[in-house]
Amino acid sequence: MRKDPTNRVYAMTRLALYNRVAERSASLVIRGYSTSFGMASRILNKDSMRHIDNVYALVRLADEIVDGVAVEAGLTIAQAGRYLDELEADTYSAMATGYSTNLIVHAFALTAREVNIQKDIVEPFFTSMRMDLTDRVYTKESFDTYVYGSAEVVGLMCLAVFVRDAKPDADTARTLYNGARALGAAFQKVNFLRDLAADVDELGRSYFPGVTIATFTEDDKHRLCDDISEDLDAAARTIPLLPRDAARAVGLAHGLFARLNSRIRQTPAEKLKSSRIRVNDVEKLLIAARVIARGGK
Repeated sequence: MRKDPTNRVYAMTRLALYNRVAERSASLVIRGYSTSFGMASRILNKDSMRHIDNVYALVRLADEIVDGVAVEAGLTIAQAGRYLDELEADTYSAMATGYSTNLIVHAFALTAREVNIQKDIVEPFFTSMRMDLTDRVYTKESFDTYVYGSAEVVGLMCLAVFVRDAKPDADTARTLYNGARALGAAFQKVNFLRDLAADVDELGRSYFPGVTIATFTEDDKHRLCDDISEDLDAAARTIPLLPRDAARAVGLAHGLFARLNSRIRQTPAEKLKSSRIRVNDVEKLLIAARVIARGGK
C-alpha cells in the first residue's frame, strides 16, 4: 500500500490507479460519441467491455483529428497531420512500453498488450486516417485500402478481444478473421452512405468510386446497399462462432447496421443527398431485445 501526502492510504499502486483512470476516460468516449456501439458494448462481460471501450477511444481520437475537430480549433491540415503523426508514434511507444502520458493511448496500450494486438493491424488504421487529410476522391484501389485500414482492422482488433481466452482451430480462426473484416467493411460503407451529403458538403470527400452526389441515382443506392448486404451476410455466418457475450454484442451491432442499411435502401436517393438517416431509439431497443433473446444469433 502507498500513502499520499495527507496520509490517506491508497488501495492500489500509482500505476494501477493510473490504469483505472485511463480506462474510465476511454469509456467516456464511446458513451459520448456512439449510441449504437455504446449499447452493444454494454452487453459484453466486464473485461470485454473494458477492452472494446479502449479500442474505440483510440479510433475515435484519431478520427476526430482528421474529421474536422483540429481544423475547427484553428489548425491547418499540415498541423493536423503532425498531430496524427504524434498520436501514431505515441501509440506504438505505449504498445511497447505499457505507458503513455495520453490517457486514451495508455488505455489502448493496456488492451493491445493484453489481447495481443500488434502493429501490423494498427499501422493500416493510421494510414487510412492520413488519407482523410489529403484524399478527396477515391479509386477502387484506394477505396479498398481505406476501408481495410479504417474499418476492417478495427474489426480484427475487436476480434482479438473476443477470442483472447479461446484457442480456435485454424479453420475457425480463418472464418472469424474474414467475418470480422466483412463486418467492419459493412459498418464503414453504411456510414459512408448515411453521411453522403455531410462528407461532400463539410469535408469535401467522395468515398465511393465513380459515385458523385450530383449524379447519385436509385441504381447507385441499390448497388451499394446490395454490396453492404453481402458483407453483413458474410459476417452474420460467423457470429455464432464467437463466445456467448461477444455473439450477443456483435449480433446487436450487426442488427442495428442492417436496419440502418434497410432504412437507407427505403429512402429515395434524392433525399440521401440532404438527409442523414438514423435508427431511432425505440427501434434500437427492440433490436437489442430480439438479439439478446436469441443469444446473438
